[in-house]
Amino acid sequence: MPSTRRSRVTTAAADIEIHDPATDEVVGRVAPAGPEEVDDAVGRAAGAAPAWARTDAAERAGRVREAASALRAEAEDLARLNETETGRPYDDGLGGVLAAAGTLEQYAELGPVHRGRSLQGSWSATDLMVPEPRGVVAAITPWNDPVAVAAGLIGAALVTGNTVVHKPSERCPHLGRRVADLLASFLPDGVLTVVDGAGPTGALLCAHEAVDLIAHVGSVAAGRAIAEAAVGTGAKVLLENGGNDPLIVDDGVDPRWAAEQAALGSYANGGQVCVSVERIYCHRGVADEFLAALAHEAGRWVYRPSTPGEKALGPLVDRRQREHVHSHVAEALAAGATAHAGGELPTGTGAFYPATVLSGCTPDMRILREETFGPVAPVRVVDSFEQALTEAVDDPHGLAATVLTPDMAHAQEAWKTLPVGTVKVNAVFGGAPGGAAQPRGLSGAGYGYGPELLDEMTTTKVVHLEAAPPRR
Repeated sequence: MPSTRRSRVTTAAADIEIHDPATDEVVGRVAPAGPEEVDDAVGRAAGAAPAWARTDAAERAGRVREAASALRAEAEDLARLNETETGRPYDDGLGGVLAAAGTLEQYAELGPVHRGRSLQGSWSATDLMVPEPRGVVAAITPWNDPVAVAAGLIGAALVTGNTVVHKPSERCPHLGRRVADLLASFLPDGVLTVVDGAGPTGALLCAHEAVDLIAHVGSVAAGRAIAEAAVGTGAKVLLENGGNDPLIVDDGVDPRWAAEQAALGSYANGGQVCVSVERIYCHRGVADEFLAALAHEAGRWVYRPSTPGEKALGPLVDRRQREHVHSHVAEALAAGATAHAGGELPTGTGAFYPATVLSGCTPDMRILREETFGPVAPVRVVDSFEQALTEAVDDPHGLAATVLTPDMAHAQEAWKTLPVGTVKVNAVFGGAPGGAAQPRGLSGAGYGYGPELLDEMTTTKVVHLEAAPPRR
């Protein structure tokens, strides 16, 4: 269990208290960083930036590769700490840490071969487009996949020659600091620093004039505030701000298989995944069988599975998040929706919420209009694939979408029409390594992962080299 720790600089802001979401026990407190501590962290990063940018790319990559190995060695302890602070089931959290180590290794390979271009100029000249580090990167990361997301942003920034100030989520500050400190132990002083705190600390960091790039994964509201702050400083902004991802269940699919896919997309990590299924449009031709099968699937998602076929459903990250989720469900039920599974607020300790299935949902309900971010599968029955696609498109978010269909013409129409960064056909999760998408609308902007993230972390300089004429 993490020990109580306080920041180096005392601030007037109240300490942040972290509770185990399964037991409600206090597991630690942190003091949020104020102006002095943020200024110190950014100043150290800015001071270290010139030397780190001049460090050979192979050496930068080697240090990141060593950090990845150390992360693997600490994976079990980090997964337990993740479960303690956020409620993420141990096995899921362990997978996240191992994915983080793999991401660091990937960027360690890609960093030294990240290159610019030569241009076709005159015979007597050389023309180049050269990528250069942007400088100081502020990495503001979430609680729902804290290690993997942090590793991606920090790793890409480091191998391209940037220095980093990391602000992990205030909901898992001990985990965030432990990961950052582990990575920083392989780096020169100041190349990676970390500050604790919630929104006010993030605001100080994003408004700092020495920050050159802000990479944020989190809420729409936070993303908007970050974008506004960057207008005043000129910092580049990368945002992944969540989504309201639709799932279309077309006529002719196996309803039991479709229910398994819908349950996985809705309930994995308690529905607290950026690309979770948030709203389901099911064709009337398979709706009855699909709803029955989905209710059955919901019953398989339980806390600490003990029988074959059960799957882990941990608590939500805290009671505040549970109140948010239940408010969406309660409003939908009051407006005429029907609960086929779950839907009731549990009693007792912890921030648990049951896997829930709703039908009778209508477009005006918040459960369909907003990101719920919990283990809820709201279903709207539609009369045609065309209606499903039209309603799925009618949303200001633009992160991801899934289509389950036996009709390849429908699949083609869907992926071309849906205004999102990622479209998955006949699988709610999955994809080839190296893919990188740009979210749209309220969901953000810019590449947040994959090889293309290296391009985002650098700025391009055009160089024209021409021999001087002989001295006269």
